[in-house]
Amino acid sequence: MRYVSFVKDGKLLLGVREGNDIRVIGDESLESLLTRGVDLATYGRDHAGTEVVSADDVSFLPPLTRPPKIVCIGLNYADHTRESKYEQPDYPTIFFRVHTSLIAHEQPMIRPTASDSLDFEGEIAAVLGKGGRYISKDDALSCVAGYSLFNDGSVREYQFKSPQWTVGKNFDGTGAFGPDLVTADELPAGAKGLWLETRLNGEVVQAASTDDMVFDIACLISILSEAITLEPGDVIVTGTPSGIGWARTPRLLMKQGDVCEVSVEGIGTLRNVIVDEQAA
Repeated sequence: MRYVSFVKDGKLLLGVREGNDIRVIGDESLESLLTRGVDLATYGRDHAGTEVVSADDVSFLPPLTRPPKIVCIGLNYADHTRESKYEQPDYPTIFFRVHTSLIAHEQPMIRPTASDSLDFEGEIAAVLGKGGRYISKDDALSCVAGYSLFNDGSVREYQFKSPQWTVGKNFDGTGAFGPDLVTADELPAGAKGLWLETRLNGEVVQAASTDDMVFDIACLISILSEAITLEPGDVIVTGTPSGIGWARTPRLLMKQGDVCEVSVEGIGTLRNVIVDEQAA
Protein backbone atom coordinates (compact mmCIF):
# COMPACT_ATOMS: atom_id res chain seq x y z
CA MET A 1 0.00 0.00 0.00
CA ARG A 2 1.24 3.48 -0.88
CA TYR A 3 0.57 6.34 1.49
CA VAL A 4 0.95 9.98 0.52
CA SER A 5 0.72 13.11 2.64
CA PHE A 6 -0.49 16.16 0.75
CA VAL A 7 -2.29 19.49 0.76
CA LYS A 8 -5.54 19.96 -1.15
CA ASP A 9 -7.64 23.13 -0.94
CA GLY A 10 -5.64 24.26 2.06
CA LYS A 11 -6.20 21.02 4.01
CA LEU A 12 -3.43 18.67 5.17
CA LEU A 13 -4.55 15.19 4.20
CA LEU A 14 -3.44 11.58 4.05
CA GLY A 15 -4.33 9.23 1.25
CA VAL A 16 -3.59 5.97 -0.49
CA ARG A 17 -2.16 6.29 -3.97
CA GLU A 18 -3.23 3.96 -6.78
CA GLY A 19 -1.45 5.07 -9.94
CA ASN A 20 -2.28 8.74 -10.40
CA ASP A 21 -5.35 8.54 -8.18
CA ILE A 22 -5.29 9.25 -4.46
CA ARG A 23 -8.06 7.84 -2.29
CA VAL A 24 -8.47 10.25 0.58
CA ILE A 25 -8.29 8.91 4.13
CA GLY A 26 -8.73 12.28 5.82
CA ASP A 27 -6.77 14.59 8.06
CA GLU A 28 -4.83 11.76 9.71
CA SER A 29 -1.03 11.80 9.67
CA LEU A 30 1.41 8.95 9.32
CA GLU A 31 3.12 10.16 12.50
CA SER A 32 -0.14 9.66 14.42
CA LEU A 33 -0.89 6.28 12.88
CA LEU A 34 2.58 4.95 13.58
CA THR A 35 2.58 6.24 17.16
CA ARG A 36 -0.71 4.42 17.74
CA GLY A 37 0.73 1.18 16.37
CA VAL A 38 -1.63 0.99 13.41
CA ASP A 39 -0.90 -1.69 10.80
CA LEU A 40 -0.37 0.39 7.67
CA ALA A 41 -0.63 -2.66 5.42
CA THR A 42 -4.36 -2.87 6.16
CA TYR A 43 -5.37 0.55 7.50
CA GLY A 44 -5.52 2.29 4.15
CA ARG A 45 -7.71 -0.40 2.64
CA ASP A 46 -10.17 -0.17 5.53
CA HIS A 47 -10.21 3.61 6.02
CA ALA A 48 -9.76 5.21 2.60
CA GLY A 49 -13.04 6.80 1.60
CA THR A 50 -14.79 7.24 -1.70
CA GLU A 51 -13.26 10.65 -2.43
CA VAL A 52 -10.57 10.39 -5.11
CA VAL A 53 -8.26 13.21 -6.18
CA SER A 54 -5.63 13.33 -8.88
CA ALA A 55 -1.98 13.43 -7.87
CA ASP A 56 -1.65 16.24 -10.42
CA ASP A 57 -3.99 18.44 -8.36
CA VAL A 58 -2.31 18.23 -4.94
CA SER A 59 0.81 19.61 -3.30
CA PHE A 60 2.81 16.79 -1.81
CA LEU A 61 4.25 16.86 1.69
CA PRO A 62 7.02 14.63 3.00
CA PRO A 63 5.39 11.35 4.11
CA LEU A 64 6.21 12.41 7.68
CA THR A 65 6.79 16.12 8.22
CA ARG A 66 8.18 15.94 11.77
CA PRO A 67 9.66 12.47 12.30
CA PRO A 68 10.93 11.80 15.84
CA LYS A 69 14.38 11.22 14.39
CA ILE A 70 15.99 11.34 10.96
CA VAL A 71 19.04 9.11 11.21
CA CYS A 72 21.37 9.17 8.21
CA ILE A 73 24.09 6.71 7.30
CA GLY A 74 27.25 7.70 5.46
CA LEU A 75 29.76 5.57 3.57
CA ASN A 76 27.36 2.63 3.29
CA TYR A 77 28.23 1.68 -0.30
CA ALA A 78 31.84 0.59 -0.78
CA ASP A 79 32.10 2.18 -4.22
CA HIS A 80 31.05 5.52 -2.74
CA THR A 81 33.63 5.17 0.03
CA ARG A 82 36.32 4.50 -2.58
CA GLU A 83 35.49 7.74 -4.42
CA SER A 84 35.81 9.68 -1.15
CA LYS A 85 38.83 10.50 1.01
CA TYR A 86 37.79 7.93 3.61
CA GLU A 87 38.62 4.30 4.36
CA GLN A 88 35.67 1.92 4.62
CA PRO A 89 34.62 1.92 8.30
CA ASP A 90 33.70 -1.28 10.10
CA TYR A 91 30.95 0.53 12.01
CA PRO A 92 28.20 2.67 10.45
CA THR A 93 28.91 6.37 9.98
CA ILE A 94 25.91 8.01 11.66
CA PHE A 95 24.65 11.58 11.51
CA PHE A 96 21.28 13.25 11.91
CA ARG A 97 19.03 15.53 9.90
CA VAL A 98 16.53 17.99 11.33
CA HIS A 99 12.96 18.18 10.11
CA THR A 100 13.35 21.82 9.03
CA SER A 101 15.65 20.63 6.24
CA LEU A 102 12.92 18.47 4.67
CA ILE A 103 11.12 19.15 1.41
CA ALA A 104 8.60 17.08 -0.52
CA HIS A 105 8.32 15.64 -4.00
CA GLU A 106 8.04 18.46 -6.58
CA GLN A 107 9.01 21.13 -4.06
CA PRO A 108 12.12 23.18 -4.90
CA MET A 109 15.44 22.07 -3.46
CA ILE A 110 17.22 25.19 -2.30
CA ARG A 111 20.79 26.00 -3.30
CA PRO A 112 21.80 28.30 -0.44
CA THR A 113 23.20 31.76 -0.80
CA ALA A 114 26.08 30.75 1.49
CA SER A 115 27.58 28.22 -0.97
CA ASP A 116 27.19 26.90 -4.51
CA SER A 117 28.39 23.40 -3.54
CA LEU A 118 24.99 21.65 -3.47
CA ASP A 119 25.38 17.98 -4.38
CA PHE A 120 22.95 15.09 -4.91
CA GLU A 121 22.73 11.82 -2.95
CA GLY A 122 19.97 9.40 -3.93
CA GLU A 123 19.00 7.04 -1.12
CA ILE A 124 16.32 4.71 0.19
CA ALA A 125 14.72 5.53 3.54
CA ALA A 126 13.25 3.04 6.01
CA VAL A 127 10.40 4.29 8.21
CA LEU A 128 9.90 2.49 11.50
CA GLY A 129 6.55 1.30 12.78
CA LYS A 130 7.97 -0.11 16.01
CA GLY A 131 10.91 0.92 18.13
CA GLY A 132 12.87 -0.16 21.17
CA ARG A 133 16.36 -0.84 22.45
CA TYR A 134 18.64 -3.80 21.82
CA ILE A 135 16.68 -5.02 18.81
CA SER A 136 18.22 -8.16 17.38
CA LYS A 137 19.08 -8.32 13.71
CA ASP A 138 16.61 -11.19 13.36
CA ASP A 139 13.78 -9.02 14.73
CA ALA A 140 14.83 -5.74 13.13
CA LEU A 141 12.82 -5.90 9.92
CA SER A 142 9.61 -6.45 11.87
CA CYS A 143 10.10 -2.86 13.07
CA VAL A 144 9.92 -1.41 9.53
CA ALA A 145 6.55 0.00 8.50
CA GLY A 146 7.64 0.94 4.99
CA TYR A 147 10.11 2.55 2.65
CA SER A 148 10.43 5.83 0.82
CA LEU A 149 12.96 7.81 -1.21
CA PHE A 150 15.40 10.46 -0.07
CA ASN A 151 17.72 12.91 -1.79
CA ASP A 152 20.27 13.86 0.85
CA GLY A 153 21.16 17.20 -0.72
CA SER A 154 24.58 18.07 0.68
CA VAL A 155 26.30 21.45 0.81
CA ARG A 156 29.81 20.04 0.51
CA GLU A 157 31.73 23.19 1.44
CA TYR A 158 29.97 23.23 4.79
CA GLN A 159 29.95 19.46 5.21
CA PHE A 160 33.74 19.46 5.24
CA LYS A 161 34.31 22.58 7.36
CA SER A 162 34.71 20.24 10.33
CA PRO A 163 35.01 16.49 11.01
CA GLN A 164 31.27 16.46 11.79
CA TRP A 165 29.06 16.61 8.68
CA THR A 166 25.95 17.99 10.38
CA VAL A 167 25.88 21.57 9.09
CA GLY A 168 26.38 20.67 5.44
CA LYS A 169 23.62 18.07 5.70
CA ASN A 170 21.02 20.35 7.27
CA PHE A 171 20.60 23.48 5.19
CA ASP A 172 16.94 24.42 4.91
CA GLY A 173 15.23 22.91 1.90
CA THR A 174 17.89 20.34 0.98
CA GLY A 175 16.48 17.03 2.24
CA ALA A 176 13.95 15.73 -0.29
CA PHE A 177 11.72 12.95 1.09
CA GLY A 178 8.86 11.08 -0.59
CA PRO A 179 6.57 11.01 -2.39
CA ASP A 180 5.15 7.65 -1.24
CA LEU A 181 5.60 5.52 1.82
CA VAL A 182 5.34 1.98 0.44
CA THR A 183 4.46 -0.56 3.11
CA ALA A 184 7.08 -3.18 3.80
CA ASP A 185 4.85 -6.07 2.72
CA GLU A 186 4.94 -4.81 -0.88
CA LEU A 187 8.74 -5.00 -1.19
CA PRO A 188 11.42 -7.64 -0.69
CA ALA A 189 12.44 -8.12 2.94
CA GLY A 190 14.78 -5.32 3.94
CA ALA A 191 14.27 -3.70 0.51
CA LYS A 192 16.93 -6.07 -0.79
CA GLY A 193 17.84 -6.28 -4.45
CA LEU A 194 16.17 -3.04 -5.55
CA TRP A 195 17.75 -0.89 -8.26
CA LEU A 196 18.43 2.73 -7.29
CA GLU A 197 19.11 5.52 -9.78
CA THR A 198 19.74 9.23 -9.44
CA ARG A 199 19.30 11.37 -12.54
CA LEU A 200 20.36 14.96 -13.06
CA ASN A 201 18.61 16.63 -16.00
CA GLY A 202 17.75 13.17 -17.31
CA GLU A 203 21.29 11.78 -17.16
CA VAL A 204 21.95 8.84 -14.84
CA VAL A 205 24.56 9.95 -12.32
CA GLN A 206 24.18 7.20 -9.70
CA ALA A 207 23.11 3.58 -10.13
CA ALA A 208 23.37 0.64 -7.75
CA SER A 209 21.51 -2.23 -6.14
CA THR A 210 20.47 -2.01 -2.51
CA ASP A 211 22.26 -5.34 -2.17
CA ASP A 212 25.48 -3.30 -2.35
CA MET A 213 24.95 -1.74 1.08
CA VAL A 214 27.80 -2.48 3.48
CA PHE A 215 25.38 -2.50 6.43
CA ASP A 216 21.92 -3.70 5.43
CA ILE A 217 18.77 -2.27 6.96
CA ALA A 218 18.35 -5.00 9.57
CA CYS A 219 21.94 -4.49 10.67
CA LEU A 220 21.50 -0.72 10.87
CA ILE A 221 18.40 -0.97 13.05
CA SER A 222 20.08 -3.43 15.40
CA ILE A 223 23.26 -1.36 15.73
CA LEU A 224 21.40 1.92 16.24
CA SER A 225 19.25 0.36 18.96
CA GLU A 226 22.34 -0.55 20.97
CA ALA A 227 22.68 3.16 21.80
CA ILE A 228 19.44 4.93 20.90
CA THR A 229 15.82 4.25 21.76
CA LEU A 230 14.20 3.90 18.35
CA GLU A 231 10.61 5.10 18.01
CA PRO A 232 7.69 4.62 15.63
CA GLY A 233 8.06 7.17 12.85
CA ASP A 234 11.85 7.31 12.96
CA VAL A 235 13.37 7.58 9.49
CA ILE A 236 16.64 5.83 8.66
CA VAL A 237 18.26 7.18 5.49
CA THR A 238 20.48 4.33 4.42
CA GLY A 239 23.31 5.84 2.37
CA THR A 240 24.17 6.72 -1.21
CA PRO A 241 26.15 4.87 -3.89
CA SER A 242 29.01 6.25 -5.96
CA GLY A 243 28.67 8.98 -8.57
CA ILE A 244 28.31 12.05 -6.38
CA GLY A 245 29.13 15.31 -8.13
CA TRP A 246 31.80 16.36 -5.63
CA ALA A 247 33.96 13.34 -6.52
CA ARG A 248 33.92 14.02 -10.27
CA THR A 249 36.46 15.88 -12.37
CA PRO A 250 35.25 18.47 -13.11
CA ARG A 251 32.81 18.59 -10.23
CA LEU A 252 29.12 18.27 -11.11
CA LEU A 253 27.14 20.38 -8.67
CA MET A 254 23.48 21.31 -8.83
CA LYS A 255 22.45 24.77 -9.97
CA GLN A 256 19.36 26.87 -10.55
CA GLY A 257 16.92 25.12 -12.90
CA ASP A 258 18.45 21.64 -12.66
CA VAL A 259 16.05 18.72 -12.19
CA CYS A 260 17.15 15.93 -9.87
CA GLU A 261 15.26 12.63 -9.68
CA VAL A 262 15.77 9.62 -7.43
CA SER A 263 14.12 6.35 -8.48
CA VAL A 264 13.97 2.96 -6.81
CA GLU A 265 12.12 0.08 -8.40
CA GLY A 266 8.94 -0.76 -6.54
CA ILE A 267 8.94 2.56 -4.68
CA GLY A 268 8.75 5.24 -7.36
CA THR A 269 10.43 8.51 -8.28
CA LEU A 270 11.22 11.59 -6.21
CA ARG A 271 11.62 14.75 -8.30
CA ASN A 272 12.86 18.21 -7.36
CA VAL A 273 13.90 21.33 -9.26
CA ILE A 274 16.89 23.25 -7.91
CA VAL A 275 16.19 26.88 -7.04
CA ASP A 276 18.65 29.46 -5.76
CA GLU A 277 17.80 30.69 -2.28
CA GLN A 278 17.43 34.32 -3.30
CA ALA A 279 15.00 33.24 -6.03
CA ALA A 280 12.95 30.91 -3.83
